[in-house]
Amino acid sequence: MSEKRKPLLGFVGKLPSGTALGNSGKTHCPLCMGLFKAPRLLPCLHTVCTTCLEQLEPFSVVDIRGGDSDTSSEGSIFQELKPPSLQPQIGILCPVCDAQVDLPMGGVKALTIDHLAMNDVMLESLQGEGQGLVCDLCSDREVEKRCQTCKANLCHFCCQAHRRQKKTTYHTMVDLKDLKGCSRIGKPILCPAHPAEDLRLFCELCDRPVCRDCVVGEHREHPCDFTSNVIHKHGDAVRELLKGTQPHVEVLEEALAQIKGMNSALQEQVGAVAADVRTFSEGYIKAIEEHRDKLLKQLEDIRVRKENSLQLQKAQLEQLLADLRTGVEFTEHLLTSGSDLEILITKGVVVERLTKLNKVEYSVHPGVNDKICFSPQQKAGRCRGYEVYGAIHTKEVDPAKCVLQGEDLHRAREKQTASFTLLCKDAAGESMGRGGDSVRVAVIPKDKKDSPVRALVQDNKDGTYYVSYTPKEPGVYTVLVCVKEQHVRGSPFTVTVRKRHRPHAGVFHCCTFCSSGGQKTARCACGGTMPGGYLGCGHGHKGHPGRPHWSCCGKFAEKSECTWTGGQNAPRSLLRTVAL
Repeated sequence: MSEKRKPLLGFVGKLPSGTALGNSGKTHCPLCMGLFKAPRLLPCLHTVCTTCLEQLEPFSVVDIRGGDSDTSSEGSIFQELKPPSLQPQIGILCPVCDAQVDLPMGGVKALTIDHLAMNDVMLESLQGEGQGLVCDLCSDREVEKRCQTCKANLCHFCCQAHRRQKKTTYHTMVDLKDLKGCSRIGKPILCPAHPAEDLRLFCELCDRPVCRDCVVGEHREHPCDFTSNVIHKHGDAVRELLKGTQPHVEVLEEALAQIKGMNSALQEQVGAVAADVRTFSEGYIKAIEEHRDKLLKQLEDIRVRKENSLQLQKAQLEQLLADLRTGVEFTEHLLTSGSDLEILITKGVVVERLTKLNKVEYSVHPGVNDKICFSPQQKAGRCRGYEVYGAIHTKEVDPAKCVLQGEDLHRAREKQTASFTLLCKDAAGESMGRGGDSVRVAVIPKDKKDSPVRALVQDNKDGTYYVSYTPKEPGVYTVLVCVKEQHVRGSPFTVTVRKRHRPHAGVFHCCTFCSSGGQKTARCACGGTMPGGYLGCGHGHKGHPGRPHWSCCGKFAEKSECTWTGGQNAPRSLLRTVAL
């Protein structure tokens, strides 16, 4: 293993300022705030002292996955796999991010040791003339020297004893102050199964570091190679995973910026509407002031509801961002500062954590909008006996509650304008009281579906819309009325278009000859006369003396269709003598 090799990480993104790892730097425990002592790496990539973790209050859960659970024993690469079975699982909560940590069978001490943190602690301790480091042999006195052969930190007493022993007499001893320029002074990582052997090899089949004795024993005939030969392959896999994780940080930061901007816009909009409400209410007495206060309270409720929704979304995104930052920074630090063996030991935890974070779904758009408007001209009922105006709107039209009204809904005449009214309502069935909704009307002939009739929609600005159209030919038409691209209640419906209304050719009047009792000098309104000098006329209509009627067909209704069947080239004579 070479300490002078180049860092594996070719892509190092700069995290934003203020990024927190959950502890003070990389050498202090987030719980006891002291230098790490036997630091353990949790599945969420936070590091905590072993004793601090043991002091946390555990809780029990039922793990039906057995020994090879995804979340249990993530850090221990030496845990023996067990067949799935129903067994109790002990867990703790990470003191930094509150993530659930399922402890392996060996408890806290079976979690992965953070060798990188241990090396950082030693480096930081060197800057303080060795203060804080204790002897590796007696674990009591402060360190003065380091045995370069054994890679052990020794106090003055143990150093003398080290030199008196035959096996260690010629070991090289170095003062701690001479090691300040070193980048690594960590202890050699020994095999748990063979404590006298260093972990120098890597078993590809078992995906874990092994020692020389492991290769000739448990891992016999397994594909094994030196860690320096396989580090690049495994490091590249971690690097690619990191590259896929880093963009999420930028997206989340942008999403939070949008949340912040929307919150500002919401505050500004609320302030603007509140100003309009106050201006509108200045000229009124107590009734209007009471109504104003009611409007402001409603506006505040809307603000609180929308802001709470934004704050909840913001908190969720911030938590995910913090988790991603932790994963990214730890992985970057591991790949740039960690040794081959440290990367391989920690790889499983890092890969699993980053994979989980990459699968978390989130929305980058604000969950609410700033659509709040004030309608000062809308009637708002009576307050203290006075009619008041002004309402705040956030409700939206419900197509299923909208109503169609009008006499021309199902019948019309060719070349004559037909019309009906659309009344828009909200989900509660109340009138919208305002316009501006997206209304679309289509009138389609049954036999000529590719030639729709043009329909005009007039917004009355009070929640109603006047719709008119003029069919060119008789037949059956289908009318579609949609609001917000959805059919309203009763849509689509059919309209039967009949032929154009036949107008009357005569005069609507009262026959003066009949109504006057046969007076010769009574003049008829139509101008017709009878032989003998009578100005009145009879028209041949019997049975309705003195009753207004059409002179052409005799119908009594003034607004009616003419039923006279005479030919167009044979105009009807209005002069006809009738027998009294």
